[in-house]
Amino acid sequence: MSDQNPHVNPSTVLRGAVDLSSLRNRPAPAEQAATPAVSGLVIEVTDATFGEVLQLSRTVPVVVDLWAEWCGPCKQLSPILEKVVTELAGRLVLAKVDVDANPQLAQGFRAQSIPMVVALVAGQPVPLFTGAVPEQQVRDVFDQLLQVAAQNGVTGTVDAAGGDTDADADTAEAPAEPELPPLHAEAFAAIEAGDYGRAAVAYEQALAENPRDEDARAGLAQVRLLQRVQGADLHEARDAAAAAPLQVDAQLAVADLDMAGGHVEDAFDRLLELFGALPSDERTPVRERLLELFGLVGDTDPRVGSARRRLTSLMF
Repeated sequence: MSDQNPHVNPSTVLRGAVDLSSLRNRPAPAEQAATPAVSGLVIEVTDATFGEVLQLSRTVPVVVDLWAEWCGPCKQLSPILEKVVTELAGRLVLAKVDVDANPQLAQGFRAQSIPMVVALVAGQPVPLFTGAVPEQQVRDVFDQLLQVAAQNGVTGTVDAAGGDTDADADTAEAPAEPELPPLHAEAFAAIEAGDYGRAAVAYEQALAENPRDEDARAGLAQVRLLQRVQGADLHEARDAAAAAPLQVDAQLAVADLDMAGGHVEDAFDRLLELFGALPSDERTPVRERLLELFGLVGDTDPRVGSARRRLTSLMF
């Protein structure tokens, strides 16, 4: 599995990236605790206690570290995650999941490769990255995650003992997050309600008023992606794509599902290979989809730069 997105574009929470529905109300066995074991800002999470973590993510963003004892890169990454979360002083919580001991969570997060790091914001997953990454990259991703959380209304903190702290209690120490512009707020409300069409209209109106509104542009790309993948079956889509390698719609469908699942490079590679294989008069839909996905991921992501260069070389 390729690395997940190490660049979180503000205003993008990729709903549907992982399926956590079966774990939301999972009853805890008698021999397991009903709530997560909290040590400072680090939580040890199990299949049974995950519902508590989802609830916590409505107050403060939760970073989920999927790891295993045998995983060398996990041992490199975990101390970095703990250090950065600790320095953020309660603005994030780190939830550690041993994938060997918690197979339902491993399956729910589609953890095909570890370490895998995903965030939860208001109960919704935000793919971050897989593999051991440098400390500065972790800091950059977490900074962007906090922007995403703020735009979703998740601005609380926890104290060192793990207790919730009223977000307003820290206003004297930290500047208040700016309110969302009205059209952005309308779009988020529509996303929360599952009305992606209404969210798209709000973002389109925001762009009409300010064509340089990059958050609106990224948000529009997100909701269009969500509209396309809603109700799609990954296995059926992959079978259809395998049966018709040059069928544009079939390949676009799998690329969308890869992107929604956080497999950015897989999505780009599929579309670039398709673009190169098609006659020049059939390439336009593929190029347009690539450009849309570039905007969703963000131009500062190095994978976008690499993919853009590949696209340019294929065009000329």
